[in-house]
Amino acid sequence: MSGLRLGSLEVPTPVVLAPMAGITNAAYRRLCAEHGAGLYVCEMITSRGLVEGDETTKRMLVFDEAETVRSVQLYGTDPAYVGQATRILCEDYGVAHVDLNFGCPVPKVTRKGGGGALPWKRNLLGAILEEAVAAAAPFDVPVTMKTRKGLDDDHLTFLDAGRIAQETGVAAIALHGRTVAQAYSGQADWDAIGELVASVDIPVLGNGDIWEAADALRMIEETGAAGVVVGRGCLGRPWLFRDLAAAFSADGPGETTLPTLGEVAAMMRRHAELLCEHMGEERGCKEFRKHVTWYLKGFRAGGELRRSLGLVDSLAALDRLLAELDPAEPFPASELGAPRGRQGAPRARIVLPEGWLDDTDGLSGGVGVLEDVDETTGG
Repeated sequence: MSGLRLGSLEVPTPVVLAPMAGITNAAYRRLCAEHGAGLYVCEMITSRGLVEGDETTKRMLVFDEAETVRSVQLYGTDPAYVGQATRILCEDYGVAHVDLNFGCPVPKVTRKGGGGALPWKRNLLGAILEEAVAAAAPFDVPVTMKTRKGLDDDHLTFLDAGRIAQETGVAAIALHGRTVAQAYSGQADWDAIGELVASVDIPVLGNGDIWEAADALRMIEETGAAGVVVGRGCLGRPWLFRDLAAAFSADGPGETTLPTLGEVAAMMRRHAELLCEHMGEERGCKEFRKHVTWYLKGFRAGGELRRSLGLVDSLAALDRLLAELDPAEPFPASELGAPRGRQGAPRARIVLPEGWLDDTDGLSGGVGVLEDVDETTGG
């Protein structure tokens, strides 16, 4: 299969790393890129935070020296702010790709009409996309968007969102095959991805339940998607991008990577090292702690050792603890194809601004609420 074309941007392997809050920082993006080609998106930032010069937002906009293609996901509910933020990313940060988040299911975001709630307001969605595309055009930077099927099964928005994306000049649309109400629970609906592919002429990227490279191939075969977006499947498994690159190569899929615990330990060390390079040793080690459980999922490593790794405060301490792992222990085959990361239960109620469902405009009523300057979350 050939690569993915997003406007003027050519991605050799049709694989996109989904932005994940607190995960897809410069260190993790570099680690994943060292294993395989693709498009690696910075964790989501807010348009308002960028426009108003928020320090937290600026600290998140850090890129590794090896990142030749800078990609950022923006969140916003106001067309003017999103347009200004897009221009700043292109002009001041040399970003080559801007993705807009209309998929986040987190209540603090949907409460303000943002994330996965926003596409209900068709006219507002169109205005935001128009502003972003216009702001990026002088820099020849493609704008894409990510969304979900809709609020719930009774309030689907994805086909309208695809039409609006195409009409406003968006380069591609990524669809997570779940509703906001589902959050990360249950199974992703790949049929909806296929339905969107059939309804638009722009590339559609499929997202949801890609745990192995074989899942990515099956999604593309079943839906006709132009590429895949991988999120939770790569947690503690940066080598998944090696498998994905091989799967999409001219030679076809190879064997699934099954690293020994010794090889996993080496990746853990590399991850921590990159975090320390970008953040300093103390903060880098603290950031690394959250990844320990994912890396060791399914391995026999004892509880006391896991607890110590989850409290690691220096690279020297990490080295001592990693040395206690059995380097020859094989990868636990039971983890292949198994869900990773958050799952949870469906939401009994979606938190929305009052009157949000009364109309599909969003430009005249002023029902949405501007995001907080330093708001950050995942999609």
